[in-house]
Amino acid sequence: MFGVKKTEIITDEKKIDELLSRGVEEVIEKDKLLSKLKSGKQLRIKLGIDPTSSNIHIGRTIPLLKLRDFQELGHKIVLIIGDFTAVIGDTSDKESERPMLTEVQVKKNLENYIDQVGKVIDITKCEIHYNSKWLSNLSYNEICKQADVFSLSDFISRENIKKRLDTGKRISLRELMYPLMQGYDSVAIKSDVEIGGTDQRFNLLAGRELQRYYKQEPQDIITNPLVEGLDGRKMSSSWGNTINLLDFANDMYGKVMSLHDNFIIKYFTLTTRVGLDIIENYKTALVSGTNPKDIKMKLAYELVRLYFSDNEAKKAEKYFTNTFSRKEVPEDVMEIVTSKGADIKDLLVESKMVSSNAEWRRLVEGNAISIVGTEEVIKDQFIKAEITQVFRIGKKRFVKVVVR
Repeated sequence: MFGVKKTEIITDEKKIDELLSRGVEEVIEKDKLLSKLKSGKQLRIKLGIDPTSSNIHIGRTIPLLKLRDFQELGHKIVLIIGDFTAVIGDTSDKESERPMLTEVQVKKNLENYIDQVGKVIDITKCEIHYNSKWLSNLSYNEICKQADVFSLSDFISRENIKKRLDTGKRISLRELMYPLMQGYDSVAIKSDVEIGGTDQRFNLLAGRELQRYYKQEPQDIITNPLVEGLDGRKMSSSWGNTINLLDFANDMYGKVMSLHDNFIIKYFTLTTRVGLDIIENYKTALVSGTNPKDIKMKLAYELVRLYFSDNEAKKAEKYFTNTFSRKEVPEDVMEIVTSKGADIKDLLVESKMVSSNAEWRRLVEGNAISIVGTEEVIKDQFIKAEITQVFRIGKKRFVKVVVR
C-alpha cells in the first residue's frame, strides 16, 4: 500500500551472533534460525507471560530483553498475556502442585502488566494477545485431538515431574494440560520463534509438535538461563526473593546491593545491555581483587537507570552511599520484611528493637528516632511503612524496614 514504510530488517552478522549467544542457554534449530535471520525476512517472535503475580521481576526481563533485541533488528514481537493459562497454572518450575488462581485474581494482577512490559520493549510496535481469546473456545473434541499428539511418558519424564512422582507427591491431570495450551498459543499466532526459560523447554517443544499437527512450520526455540534471587534460590514471586520493576528506585538499588557477589557478572550479562567488552573488564577486575561492592554499585546504577532514569539512579546511589558506604549504618543491620502500610511501632516492638509501646512513645517524643539518609526525625507515633527505609533508634541502634 502506498505511503506505508516497510520495516527494515537488520542482518548485521555481529548483532545476530550476539542475539543468539548473549543470555542464551540453547537454540533449537540454530542453523535454520540463523539462515532466516540473515535472509532479511521479518520473523514473528513469541513470548508468553502468565500474570500469576502483579509484579514483573528482573528474572522475567531476561526473555523480554531478548524480545527487544529482536525488535531492534526489525522483527515482529508477539506478546501473549496468559490470562487463561494463569488460571490453570504452569507446573514447569514447581516442586509441588501449583494451585489454580481465580479469574478475579488474574484480572487484578493484570492492572499494571502492560505498563511494566513497556519499560523493556516498545509496546507500540508489538502485537499483544490474551490467550483466553482462543483457549476458552476450544471444544473437548479439539483438546483430545491435541492431547493425542503426546504420550503420558512424554510428560512424566520431565525432571521435576519425575521427582514429584518418586516422592509420592500429587500430580493433577490439570497439570498435564498446560503444555497443550502454551503449545496451541504458537499455533494461534503462527510463531516463527519462541523464547522462554530453561524450565519451559517441554512447553516450548510442545508448540513445535502442535504446529506440525496443524500443518505449520515448527517454530525455532531460544531458551534463556534462570537468574538467582535475593536468597540465592531461583528468583520467584512465590518465594518473595525478587527485584521488581515496580520497586521504588532506592529499593531496587538496595536490593541489587544485597545480592551475592557471585551473581554480579551473570546479572550484568542477563539483565542489562551493558556492552560485553565492558562486562569482561568488570570480570577481570573482580578476579584481580577489585572490591566487588564497587562493581555491584555499577550494576545497581545501571538497573535503576534502565527502569527509571539517570537522575533517579544518581539519587538512589547517593542514598545508598549516605546510608551504608559512609558507615552510618553497620553492614549487619537487622532487616524486617513487611508489607506496605504496616505499623512501624508494632514492627519494632515485635522484633525487640524497642522494648514496649511505652518506650516507642518516649523515643518519638524525645526526637530519638530518625530516617537514615534524609535525617528526618520521626514525629508521628503512628507512622506506617511506605517504602524501604533504615531507621536510627537513639545513637547506636539501626533497623532496616524492607517493604515488599
